[in-house]
Amino acid sequence: MGLRRLLITPGEPAGIGPDLVVQCAQQDAAADWRVVADHTLLSARARQLGLPLQIEQVDHRSPPQPQRAGHLRVWHIPMAVAAVAGQLDPANAGYVLETLRCATDACRRGDADALVTGPVQKSVINDAGMPFTGHTEFLAERCGAPLPVMLLVADGLRVALVTTHLPLRDVAAAITPQRLAQTLRVLDRDLRLRFALNAPRILVCGLNPHAGEGGHLGHEDAEIIAPTLARLRAEGLDLTGPVPADTAFTPRWLAGADAVLAMYHDQGLPTLKYAGFGAAVNVTLGLPIVRTSVDHGTALDLAGSGEADTGSFLAALKLAEQLI
Repeated sequence: MGLRRLLITPGEPAGIGPDLVVQCAQQDAAADWRVVADHTLLSARARQLGLPLQIEQVDHRSPPQPQRAGHLRVWHIPMAVAAVAGQLDPANAGYVLETLRCATDACRRGDADALVTGPVQKSVINDAGMPFTGHTEFLAERCGAPLPVMLLVADGLRVALVTTHLPLRDVAAAITPQRLAQTLRVLDRDLRLRFALNAPRILVCGLNPHAGEGGHLGHEDAEIIAPTLARLRAEGLDLTGPVPADTAFTPRWLAGADAVLAMYHDQGLPTLKYAGFGAAVNVTLGLPIVRTSVDHGTALDLAGSGEADTGSFLAALKLAEQLI
């Protein structure tokens, strides 16, 4: 395999994404890191952080080169207005989305091997009048993927979600046999394809407390989740569940699982982030490209301070290389 080519989008220009890129650029790397961003933003943030940085302007057609400490290769996408660390500006919402479009399309064309994304501020993009639910949904639409699956990885723990950025009151109605089956098929396939697991074992959480308590605490577990799992087991998937979510993350259950499937965002991710916050990675499954991301937000209060923790960003870069 030749030199791996990673496209990096720093995300919200007023957040810590540019800090993370500049801080990580102070080291060598075996892969080609190519940042899709405004080069003036990165230069200004490097000066603010007091870090040396030489920028070479490139595009998606430039030959790959290993990352060198103190240097960055930047595919320049201009901002609408200059960014100030910690101060959101809706005028740059279009810029953030354009960096994602360019990077995603380059990966789809085969001009790059993976996309690594920094954190975006969903609220300011929506404030600019641009509907945006999140990276996962945006990338799926751009790639024409019918069902993206969010997977968070921290060390040996992998947690995927059936529903993602959805109000809690809407979750139960979204847990349909079709959606659950599609999610499990994508998870099983990509654990094999991306993570090289020949026979992935998936632990499936129930939706309701005590997985429905025999129907006394909700009917979804017995009437939707259990029959769907039985049907997929007949197709050859190795599935355990539905297991009450309050016990699914105990050592006894995790010892027999390669991944856990949670029904909704805050059912699965609090445990994972407690176990690996600052070093966890967000992976989008079900796409024709490899995409990883940090597991945290824009941390506007830390932008430009030099106190941003690069752990999750470096982990996202490393995992992207492994998944290629």
